[in-house]
Amino acid sequence: MSEPLAAKPTLRGSNVALRPFSEDDVPAMVEVLGDPEVRRLTGSVHDESAALAPLQPSEYDELRRWYSTRATQPERIDLAIIELATGKCVGEAVLNQYDPGNRSCNFRILVGPAGQNRGLGTEATRMLVGYGFEELLLHRISLEVYDFNPRARRAYEKVGFRTEGVLRESLRYGDQWIDATLMSILGHEWAAHRGFPS
Repeated sequence: MSEPLAAKPTLRGSNVALRPFSEDDVPAMVEVLGDPEVRRLTGSVHDESAALAPLQPSEYDELRRWYSTRATQPERIDLAIIELATGKCVGEAVLNQYDPGNRSCNFRILVGPAGQNRGLGTEATRMLVGYGFEELLLHRISLEVYDFNPRARRAYEKVGFRTEGVLRESLRYGDQWIDATLMSILGHEWAAHRGFPS
């Protein structure tokens, strides 16, 4: 039985390209994943001291191993986000949690400080979500976004993701409990607007 997500595409847009990870991308991803704000907004840490702590050498080795195996994973697509103007890796876009019976996937994206506030994440989202619907023939793509990350939520809404519900107090950060919003986009919605809803 073929695995539709086994093939890793290279996609090119106006400002970014999405491509399989190479060894050369690891230092950039270590920098992205070591950024305190990225760690907080992704729910990777549970307090400020953990967000500010530097990555340990063992974590660097773990990340090197992780990114070296992304191209061989048959049930997910992990792609580096490359800013075309600079040729630099600024983050990653991922389709994972593939459910072939329901033709659905989870989407997640991570853009470091060097790629933020210029629409690169929105463009990368549009590209990979479009690939999911148009090439993989998915029916549904979903995601979760924490309530303290309104910038990400706006980017998802620009592409056509709609709110489905709230996962109440799903993340502890310091002495606060943070809700997560569950969002999705369906294949027929994508077909109607191709990532540019009115």
